Amino acid sequence: MIRPQAVDDEPADPPEPGTPPTAPDPVTAGSRDAAVRRSELGEVQAEETRGAETVAPSTGGMFRSLRNYNYRLFVSGSVVSNVGTWMQRTAQDWLVLELTHGSSAALGVTTALQFLPVVLFGLWGGMLADRYPKRPLLMTAQSLMGLLALTMGLLTITGHAQVWHVYVMAFMLGIVSCVEVPTRQSFVVEMVGRDDLSNAIALNSSTFNLARVVGPAIAGVLIYALGGTGPIFLLNAASFAAVITGLLLMRGSELRTPERLARAKGQLREGLLHVWQRPELLMPILLVAFVAMFATSFSMSIALMSKQVFGQDASSFGVASSVFAVGALGGALLAARRARPSRRLLIGGAVCFGVAQIAAGIAPSYPVFLLLLMPAGMAMITTNTAANSSVQLGASPEMRGRVMGIYVLVFTAGAPIGAPLIGWIGELAGPRLGVVICGVMCLLGVGLAMLLTRFAEGRTRGAAVRGVVAATGGAR
Repeated sequence: MIRPQAVDDEPADPPEPGTPPTAPDPVTAGSRDAAVRRSELGEVQAEETRGAETVAPSTGGMFRSLRNYNYRLFVSGSVVSNVGTWMQRTAQDWLVLELTHGSSAALGVTTALQFLPVVLFGLWGGMLADRYPKRPLLMTAQSLMGLLALTMGLLTITGHAQVWHVYVMAFMLGIVSCVEVPTRQSFVVEMVGRDDLSNAIALNSSTFNLARVVGPAIAGVLIYALGGTGPIFLLNAASFAAVITGLLLMRGSELRTPERLARAKGQLREGLLHVWQRPELLMPILLVAFVAMFATSFSMSIALMSKQVFGQDASSFGVASSVFAVGALGGALLAARRARPSRRLLIGGAVCFGVAQIAAGIAPSYPVFLLLLMPAGMAMITTNTAANSSVQLGASPEMRGRVMGIYVLVFTAGAPIGAPLIGWIGELAGPRLGVVICGVMCLLGVGLAMLLTRFAEGRTRGAAVRGVVAATGGAR
């Protein structure tokens, strides 16, 4: 486990002159202070040393994780599937606006329904990822998502689609995502190992945002060319065959499968405690929790700004989404060059994202708005990639599914709150104010995450000190 260097960490006190390499037993030496210091720091330092040896930077450059056969299959299928997913997201937003005659509140409800199941059941999804083989879970989840897209496409093409159909589909997608997302996130390390984990996460972000560039642009053109959103849902349904095929063709002997978690009581509580006691996990999770509350709805804000502020059509909305994704793709490729993330990078990315959102909200024209979307995308993906890598590298293997379940929970839990609120503000005061509020809340969230992490770290350290003092007193 490696703890990212905090921006406000102080260096450890140097050892006193003459201290032998191996310290004596604290009780026999009669030094209670030494016992307390070693109890607080010794175990963490040893763990950091072991982690540093485990995740030493690998050779191979920006695409080094692609040397793994299973990961190459995974990425190839993901590129196709992610393009279809982003096409569907664009079509879904546009379909809601068409069915409701431009209601931003209805768009907010759709976004909230898609993420609400993660709030309700996300922790259980992470626990399932620890209990069962991840590859069969992923194939099942991808198949269900394809079936939902097929159903929505048939309803739209036949002219039977209604707003409540979109609501139901969004909610069902959210239920499947409760298991699929933490399973997919924690499956990466089984394909590439810890040495290439940070690089693989960054490349995942790259492929995701490459699809984010291509998908909305294709969707915008096809909605106009084909006269509706129905074909987009059908194309997305077909795209799931690529990732399912890749999972089927993987070599099971090359997967680094951890020991599966046996069913027992208190496993969710163990996962929460695991995060609370480790600042290297708590800091990125808290930061993502606050930022995501108003950042998840940013794609919705792009749709509202494009249509209602600048009077653009579906193809222009697709271009705006793609420009945002170009910046995100650049940020992901830069992240792929780093051996591991730092806390300073995590905090800096979140601050830059908040500032970029505020600037985009007050953009005077559509070209300026497009220009500001690029740094916003770069800052957002830098924050997400740094947080994801920090959490996966810091989590114990037997806890990784539950920890990623917590991460996914906080990453998506803000949408049921933030999306309707931004939609409501957009109807009352206009989309501009909604985007500006998103940026301000991101900046406030950074400060709150830092304060809460310091508070939790102090409580944990104080509890460890009291426990050692009590144990030493009992030994006497």
